[in-house]
This record gives sequence, C-alpha cells and structure tokens, in this order.
Amino acid sequence: MNDPKQLTFPWSKINKSLLEEFYFEESNLAVKDALLRDDDLFLYGISQTGKTFLLQSVCNYYSSKDKLSLYVPLKEAQNYGSKILDSLDQLNLICIDDIELVARNKEWEIALFNLINSCLDSDCRIIFCSSLNPSSIEFELLDLISRIKKIDHIELMSLKSRNLPKAIKFIADIRSINLGENEIKYLITYSKRSMSELISIINKLDDLSMQLKRRITIPLIKKLFGN
Repeated sequence: MNDPKQLTFPWSKINKSLLEEFYFEESNLAVKDALLRDDDLFLYGISQTGKTFLLQSVCNYYSSKDKLSLYVPLKEAQNYGSKILDSLDQLNLICIDDIELVARNKEWEIALFNLINSCLDSDCRIIFCSSLNPSSIEFELLDLISRIKKIDHIELMSLKSRNLPKAIKFIADIRSINLGENEIKYLITYSKRSMSELISIINKLDDLSMQLKRRITIPLIKKLFGN
C-alpha cells in the first residue's frame, strides 16, 4: 500500500484497516459493494458490527489509490467545533462516524448540510455512519433531513454465531496463519461477535507468535488473554 494520503487531526490515529481483512457474510455482501462504489452512502448498524473498521478501511483504500480521504469520528471531533468541516469538499472522501451524536445541535446540523451541498458540486464522496437507522435520528434541520433521505442507506448486520469459525479462519488465512479447529473453538469462547475485535485478537496473536517464535496454540492463546 502507498503511504496514507489522509489529512491528520488531533483525533487521528494511524490504522492499517483493510477491506480485504473483513469477513463479509452473505447478508452483508451488498455492504461491500456499496462501499466500493463512488456514491454517497449512509451505513448503519448496531454496536460492534465493524462499522468503524469499514470506514477506516475505505479511507485506506482511497489512500492506496492516491486519493485524499479523512475519517471523522464525531465522538472526538465534535469537541473541536463544526468549523472542522469547512473546505473538506476538496477531498475525495469524507467518512463521518457517529453522526447521531450531533443531532439537535443547530450549528453542527447546518455544517453537515453545507458540507453535503458543497460535496455535490465537487468530486468529494461522503459516507455517514450511525448506530441508528437514519430515519430514527432526531435531526431538526428539515433541509438536512431531506438531503440525508436522498442518500443510499444500508444496514451492516451483526456476525451470526454460526459463522464465527468461518470468520476467524478467513482472517487467519489472509495472514497465512494456520489455526487448528481446537484453537478456533478456544478463540470463540473469548470473542464477541465483532469483526474488528476478531481482527485485533488475531493480529495480537500473530505478533506474539513471531515475538516468541512459537506457532499459535491454545497455550499461546491463553498467554495472550493472561490465563
């Protein structure tokens, strides 16, 4: 991958999230297709489904294509004021996470409305993300509501329990990690149905395995979890 071509802000953290690392079960294949298109998008789904991971992955994907992108987590970014959204239409992609956090905030709602309008006149794509269906977010600015209604929205479904073994094997195989059936079963007992958490755990296992020069076994997994 090329060096990231993302703007940095006080909340920015270096991440290496990649779309190809995410296990898309059948119910979420449409999400993958939507993320790879150039259209604006509203992605929503309950907590721990991997939405943030996907937003960061799309930013990294754009960076690999020498395009400018910015991930904006409103949980942190809202503390810096709505003016941070000014002139962002000069980018190729803006991913705004937790948009529901600024509902009923007049200043932020106006800023979001203006951003959408300015991006319509430029080559900038916006992906909004929320734990709520867009129709359930209590925005007050009617013009903003109207704009968001016109954006395609899609739900990211949570990972089904029966697919946890497949997801773990998928993530491990990408890293050329050989996980046996027993190791996968053991990992499941310590894992939530969260793709981002599964990826993080396997990354840590891989690092620990290389550090200790040991293959990944149940004793090594126990060591990672402090058991």
